[in-house]
Amino acid sequence: MKLFVSILIPLLVGVVAALFTNTGVHGWYVLANKPPYNPPSWLFAPVWTALYIMMGIALYIVRKSAADKALKKQAIILFFAQLLLNFAWSFIFFYAKQPGWAFVDIIALWFFILLTIVWFSKISSAAAWLLVPYIFWVSFASLLNFYIWQHN
Repeated sequence: MKLFVSILIPLLVGVVAALFTNTGVHGWYVLANKPPYNPPSWLFAPVWTALYIMMGIALYIVRKSAADKALKKQAIILFFAQLLLNFAWSFIFFYAKQPGWAFVDIIALWFFILLTIVWFSKISSAAAWLLVPYIFWVSFASLLNFYIWQHN
């Protein structure tokens, strides 16, 4: 049950964020000047779904570990902080149509993912490695966000 709940948490955040994303994707974003390296729209949902599942598995590994409770608590707080920033980005970028502020958010998100990886690595290397594709994707998304902010 802990595994199910741990995976469900980021997936639910993703589903709610997708509601804000859909508003923007079918609105202003369609007309936005995007970089030539912008992936096709159909790619985002499966990538984010996989990333949210890996995040949930990483959270589960940390939650079930026998690590020091204070260390686990810090790691889980960081996890939820980055998850909140992840959610906020969709709202700021797509719904509020503020790519400049979204860029500020995504930079903060990147640092919180990095901190989460560092803290997770103190508990489980597997949990930390499960977040590596996430930070790579957010790095790429940061480039997309910056380009869209600068060219629109």
